[in-house]
Amino acid sequence: MIRVRIAPSPTGIPHIGTTRTALYNYLFAQKNKGKFILRIEDTDQKRLIPGSLPKILQIFKLLGLKWDEGPFIQSERLNIYKKYAKELVDSKKAYYCFCSQERLDKLRKEQRKAGQLPKYDRYCLKLSPEEIKKKLSNKEKFVIRMKIPSERIIFWNDLIQGKMEFESDILDDQVLLKSDGFPTYHLAVVIDDYLMKISHVLRGVEWLSSTPKHILLYQAFNWPLPHFAHMPLILGPDKAKLSKRHGAKSALDYQSEGYLPEAIINFMAFLGWSYKDNSDLLSLKQLVEVFDLSKVRKSNPIFDLQKLDWFNSQWIQKLSDKELLLRVKSYLKIKIKDETLLKIIPLLKTRIQKLNQVNDLIEFFLKLPDYDKKIFKGERAKEELEEVYQELEKLKNWQANEIYKLMKEICNKGGYNKKDFYVNLYIALEGKQSGLPVFDSMEILGKKEVLERIKISSSF
Repeated sequence: MIRVRIAPSPTGIPHIGTTRTALYNYLFAQKNKGKFILRIEDTDQKRLIPGSLPKILQIFKLLGLKWDEGPFIQSERLNIYKKYAKELVDSKKAYYCFCSQERLDKLRKEQRKAGQLPKYDRYCLKLSPEEIKKKLSNKEKFVIRMKIPSERIIFWNDLIQGKMEFESDILDDQVLLKSDGFPTYHLAVVIDDYLMKISHVLRGVEWLSSTPKHILLYQAFNWPLPHFAHMPLILGPDKAKLSKRHGAKSALDYQSEGYLPEAIINFMAFLGWSYKDNSDLLSLKQLVEVFDLSKVRKSNPIFDLQKLDWFNSQWIQKLSDKELLLRVKSYLKIKIKDETLLKIIPLLKTRIQKLNQVNDLIEFFLKLPDYDKKIFKGERAKEELEEVYQELEKLKNWQANEIYKLMKEICNKGGYNKKDFYVNLYIALEGKQSGLPVFDSMEILGKKEVLERIKISSSF
């Protein structure tokens, strides 16, 4: 069975890159009728940030990435890691290291000065069994290091990157178990992936250099290897690694700014994966149907916020009026009746890219705008508005199309500048030179309110 996992660390709220990794794992599992496992890698206790875990879970729930098993918490599995670390020591594939941090820092400094690759010098590997026993009985602090085999070529066929080869001689004798009893990432990830029967490890390309270490651990335990696939790195517009200055926020941040989960998912899917021209609006269910791991590119995609805006605007237009009303309500900072809002919704659909833009656009329905006489256009603005008032007062059929016909007739008969004429209508009703469709807005506002605003505007 296909079994994949996503294993975030609660050292902060994951940004879009980590969430994309989760999405690809989910899609791959669903497409192949497999299992999607959630594991929380919290062994780096110094870097944990309180509140991160609930936010991680909230992101997956927001996007509909339902896990089949978990969440498994690594800090609750310490005895398992200690047991397997001890097995490696007993089989002479790992060893105790009692070196102080001061000695290690001095060693690395000397190696760098000599132009050498910083590596542990295996000082403790030379200790006799008696010396080790004595140090352990004296409760001296220790770590457990892996004994990296020399002159070995480590290779695998990466499902995205292709054939990969590394020489073992460039690897350090990595720490597997820290002095506080917690495993390092390298030990914990291999043990957990094996015990959880992970068939495919799909992760970011930044973990590529760790894979040789993990393969050596699998071999040391005589465990079968999973398939590895390393996804391309997401870059900012300047081709540097995506960071906060590029917009590397979490899905929760994007949601709070008015982005729909559907748009976030759709946008993330095309950050490294190709389908047709990468512009189709695909739901999570549709993505499962068409997802193909072989279509994940090696090349690093560029994070383009304008593309996210486009997807969001398209998904907004795709929603029914009632559905959009429900989505918009959580962003409203002003009180408005559902009945009125439902009339406005069709006007909003093609004019917003994000749901949080709704307040500025609809505020004029609830209160008189703050008029600025300086923004009215042309020398005949007062004359235009006075005539509009007189003719609207006579209009019996108060519908947008009838209002439009009347305004067109007034403009043509009076020989008014067409652009100025309609801009002044916008200003009179909405307080600004552009906004929601003016004739539809006039119908919703009602005759009495429109006449009052025209009258006020014509008095300037």
